[in-house]
Amino acid sequence: MTGPDASKPAAAAATGGRYRSLPKSIWLLGMVSMFMDISSELVHCLLPIFMAGVLGTSMLAIGIVEGIAEATAAIAKVFSGAISDRFRKRKLLVVLGYGLGAVSKPAFPLASTIDLVFAARFVDRIGKGIRGAPRDALVADLVPARQRGAAYGLRQALDSAGAFLGPLLAIVFMLSLASDIRRVLWMAVVPAFVAVLLALALREPRSPPATSAPRDRLRLQLGRSLPRHFWLIVTLGAVFTLARFSEAFLLLRAHDLGLAAAHVPAILIAMNAVYAALAYPAGDIADRLPARTLLVPGLGVLVAADVVLALAESPATVFVGAALWGLHMALTQGLLAKLVADAAPESLRATAFGIFNMVTGGALLLASVVAGWLWSTFGAAATFSAGGAFAAVAALGVLLYRPQGSAAAGPA
Repeated sequence: MTGPDASKPAAAAATGGRYRSLPKSIWLLGMVSMFMDISSELVHCLLPIFMAGVLGTSMLAIGIVEGIAEATAAIAKVFSGAISDRFRKRKLLVVLGYGLGAVSKPAFPLASTIDLVFAARFVDRIGKGIRGAPRDALVADLVPARQRGAAYGLRQALDSAGAFLGPLLAIVFMLSLASDIRRVLWMAVVPAFVAVLLALALREPRSPPATSAPRDRLRLQLGRSLPRHFWLIVTLGAVFTLARFSEAFLLLRAHDLGLAAAHVPAILIAMNAVYAALAYPAGDIADRLPARTLLVPGLGVLVAADVVLALAESPATVFVGAALWGLHMALTQGLLAKLVADAAPESLRATAFGIFNMVTGGALLLASVVAGWLWSTFGAAATFSAGGAFAAVAALGVLLYRPQGSAAAGPA
């Protein structure tokens, strides 16, 4: 059978079979991420209320705790990436990172002072920093270059499914347990340890020969070892992150407009439902089309989200803005991971992810500080208006950028 009609089933089968052709370890990594995100997001969507309402912590102290926690995770990613490349042991660091995240969870419901919360957040973020770069490098190790977009998209989709389920469970438990936050926080312990057990079942590919990586000593001569194109991707990721501050401001916006505290986690449910549903299809497209095809629309959607959130007059409008935010994440996050994997030498892949995550983590911290200052000085509308303006400038920069060589090269 020939002709255009015959090509359609074949094309559909190829598209639908791409995720089924991914290695089982990619699916397992995604399930690990999903269960840990269920646990983490269940905690994180209630932790500000717990610190302020139960422990009586000031907003300044809460900001310091969150800021130090995220900065710690960003710094840890660089060193874990370098160690992963040095010893070629991705799984060990992945398990260690998820293990630290799991053992930190019981400390939250047990906390009677902000000091224990701070310690638990510190350990949790150290764990996130340790596992992040080796995990992302392991994804690239497990699949050929032609499937990287789909692989990162699938892992991110499952991760986002966990980020959807965590706040959903938080709402269910808060309603069924009479808003007893400590009892609800205990519920986060089980999925965290399930994630660790799944991580122990991972299998990593055989390490390459020792001559393929700089194993003589642990060093970070990155200016000479990593190509110029990689640093362009890092710059691009930082610009994207500066235009997208912490999702905590989405929660604050909804609460500011009258959404009850017990229902505030639903904002993250809306965002992550869209993110989880579209992350894999976007990753699959990223394997087929130039990067600019997704980057520019992704930034355009972020501009639209910021405009909606700036003009919002009711919680319902914030849900629309959060859904657009999730669409932006789906279009851009897996693609940026693919660009890092494609640009970095195989022997420095985890190091490259560590640097990328550290820089974007620092950009997120800076963006959130500026967003908070704008909110307190000029109001919520100013925060989201500034984010939209920065995203628009970033989109213009991507449109105007012309890489040397082929049109398909680089972040274009």
